[in-house]
Formats: sequence, structure tokens, C-alpha cells
Amino acid sequence: MRKEQWCVAVPRQEAERTRRRLLEEGLLDRGFKPRSEGDAILLPVTEEVDGAVRCEFEAVPERVELPRHELVGGIAVMQDDDPEAARRLLSSRPSLHTVLFPESPVEGEYRTRRFAVLAGVPATRTRVTEYGLHFDVDLALAYFSARLSTERQRILEAMEEGERVLDMFAGVGPFTIILARRAALVVAADLNPAAVHLLVHNVALNRAGNVIPMLGDAGHLDRLGFALFDRVVMNLPLAAPQFLATAARLCRDGGTIHLYALEEREGEYLPLIRAVTRGEVTERQVRTYSPGKWHAVYDITVEK
Repeated sequence: MRKEQWCVAVPRQEAERTRRRLLEEGLLDRGFKPRSEGDAILLPVTEEVDGAVRCEFEAVPERVELPRHELVGGIAVMQDDDPEAARRLLSSRPSLHTVLFPESPVEGEYRTRRFAVLAGVPATRTRVTEYGLHFDVDLALAYFSARLSTERQRILEAMEEGERVLDMFAGVGPFTIILARRAALVVAADLNPAAVHLLVHNVALNRAGNVIPMLGDAGHLDRLGFALFDRVVMNLPLAAPQFLATAARLCRDGGTIHLYALEEREGEYLPLIRAVTRGEVTERQVRTYSPGKWHAVYDITVEK
């Protein structure tokens, strides 16, 4: 929609400085889009100031206030049970097909949640694209967090070519398949049969021929006769620390363990780490999980 509005014309090279000054003085009309005319930029203003003229401008579309949510492929997971807000969210993003609300926390040995469909197609399965790779996920059958995308890339960039990697809690395979780009071999284990089924599917989908998927309990992996690994990923924040001794037995001297855990105070798991290795440890906060609790990662150099 176009509308006639007061504006000032300034040379293109002075436009940004003038825009900031008008903004600071409360005179820039942010309801309209600035536009160019020849060598000048026309900046809409809220009142008739010195040198102002009347010109037509295109109105800035009204911003829709969207509810808090996390995007997982074509699914949005909302933090509030609000069907009306869910319908508004669904209509605001053409890429969405479903809006869900978690009716339970992550629970059980398979790390799953129960969901209610607030809007759109009644589905919990979607495809996630991450740095050119594709993952089919089913949020009701296997845990998946799109928020760890940056973390997965961080570990990939820290790797040397040709490493042997163990993903102890692989889920549907996001860490596994991304790290396979640089690894010689990735052994990917999970206790959840539905997750392993999707893992096998995603390995084939991304043609990751150097991945060995397996259904297995992480606590028993050190009994299977594997050669030691250069890197072990432990992404099971609610329970991974209890498997740290097993991970240390499976990691070579000088290798690296990435331990993900939920903690309420900085360094909470250092005593446990020191019980299994004297190597270098760095700790960083990945994201806030809940008030007073955050998702942390410990990068541990194993020294035997």
C-alpha cells in the first residue's frame, strides 16, 4: 500500500548518517520504507521539518507477533499450549506444515516426548536440512535438537582427517553423519530401536558409507572389542555423565571426549571427570535449558 508522506531528500552518501540522526530525534517514520530517486534517498519523516516535501511511500507491512517456538524442519514446537497463536505461526511461515506442543518433558530410556498437534497436519515426522545434509526425524519416536547445529560444526572443525569416532548416543544421526565428512570411521550406537531405524535411513540418505550404525547399550560398548577411538561424542545431557568411565576406556590416550550434561553450577562434573582422567578439560555453556540450569559441554583430553 502506498501513501503520501512528508520526507526529506538527501544525497545517497549522506543517507545513513541522516537516517540515524532522524531516528535519534524521533523524526524518522518507521512505518514507511525509504526509497531512492535519482542520486537522492527519500527518508519519510513524522512531521513537516525544514526542507520536507510530500512524496509517496510504500508502507512497511505490520509485523505479526509470533509465539516462542523452536523450528525442526517443517515443524514448529511451541512453548505454550495456545492453538490460536499456533494458527498464526503456521500462516506466517510457508515452510511449516505442523505446530506442536510438548505434553511431557524428555523422558524414559528412549529420550522421547509426547506432543499435541496445535495446528496444521497431524504429524511428528519431518525432514531437517543442516549444512547440506538431510535428516528425517520423528520427534515422537526419537529426540532431536536443531539448536545443536552450531555445536556439531564446532566439533567437525576441531577434527583431523581420518579420525575414528564413536557417537555413544547417536539418535537419528546428526552428529554421526556430520562428523563422517572428516572421519575415517564413525561407530554410531543408540538404545532406541526407532532412533536406530531412522539413523540407518539417514546414513543411506546422505550416502555416509563410513558409518556403522548399531543398536546397543552405551554401558556395554567397551565389551565389544573395538579398537580405541580418537574422539567420543556423548550427547545425552540427562544421563551421559554416568557413562563417562566407559567412554574413557574406549578413547585412546590423547583422544578427545565431548561430554554434554545439564548442570546447575559451573564445573559441576569436574570431580567426576578427574576420577577418570588427568587430561586437559575445557567447559562451555551451550544454551540455557531452564531457570537455573543450562546445557554444558566438557571437551576432555584423555590422559591415561
